[in-house]
Amino acid sequence: MSERATLIQALREFPALLTQQVAGLTPAQLTTPYNAPEWTIAQNVHHLADSHMNSYIRFKLIQHEAHPTLKPYQQEDWAASPEATDGDITPALDILRGLHTRWTNLMLTVTDWSRSGYHPEYGTVTLDGLLTSYVNHGQAHLKQIQAVLDKMPR
Repeated sequence: MSERATLIQALREFPALLTQQVAGLTPAQLTTPYNAPEWTIAQNVHHLADSHMNSYIRFKLIQHEAHPTLKPYQQEDWAASPEATDGDITPALDILRGLHTRWTNLMLTVTDWSRSGYHPEYGTVTLDGLLTSYVNHGQAHLKQIQAVLDKMPR
């Protein structure tokens, strides 16, 4: 399997890994800041849905437009919004499952991974770069959630 195929497979499997990691947690466990000032587990899960939706849209824009400008967003503000602090993470996990299926299916149609867009904070980004970045993003948040779980009283 090529490196790109391995990354696409990792992105496809991410929602299942996340779901497994947070399975059985109560709303109180999901929303308690055990590792302050880091986000709660719920904020991490909701953020992953927000962030990966944005990346899917960026990916699709780059695939279909000539060097589009990609809109940034204030992730700290989004993570503090009421629905992002809610202990019911089921909708976010549902979004991630469907989104990652569509996103990785879209990736299987890419013929030019060097296509690029312009991000005001990061400069030029390519489809290859987005793939790598979001596999790493998911892994970083799994580690962040694990750090919260490790601080949680047993």
